[in-house]
Amino acid sequence: MPDPAPTPLIRPAAAGDEADWRRLWAAYLRFYRAEVPETVTAATWARLLEPGSDMGCLVAETGGGVAGICNYLFHANTWSVAPVCYLQDLYVDPDARGTGAARALIEACERVAIERGAFRLYWLTQEFNGPARSLYDTITPRSSFIVYRKGLPAP
Repeated sequence: MPDPAPTPLIRPAAAGDEADWRRLWAAYLRFYRAEVPETVTAATWARLLEPGSDMGCLVAETGGGVAGICNYLFHANTWSVAPVCYLQDLYVDPDARGTGAARALIEACERVAIERGAFRLYWLTQEFNGPARSLYDTITPRSSFIVYRKGLPAP
């Protein structure tokens, strides 16, 4: 019987992770058939590392390399004086799936949210993302809310 995959190491992203983050970010965007301009990608990376930012990033290391990312942000809400934590982007390299990296990233994000006094942690996925939903369903019940999005003109 093969040895089980090592438990992923979860840690905050560091400046030296940029190439790995960009590789995983690009794969994440491809998965969702999305395009983000380079200026936005560069600004996002900078905000994820900026001390005191409401945005942050956790990475999962497996086998000595970064194999997963979790980008999150905190925002105010009308249901509590405490902030809410939105886990905006979660992606694990296909070669590292099944190692527990995605679950470990979500659990680490939850710990960050608790440490920051958040009222709630939430995330979204597309309906067709069955593998992710199978994991998410083991972590928390699905909400009944439907999301509507409307693009706005650039300022």
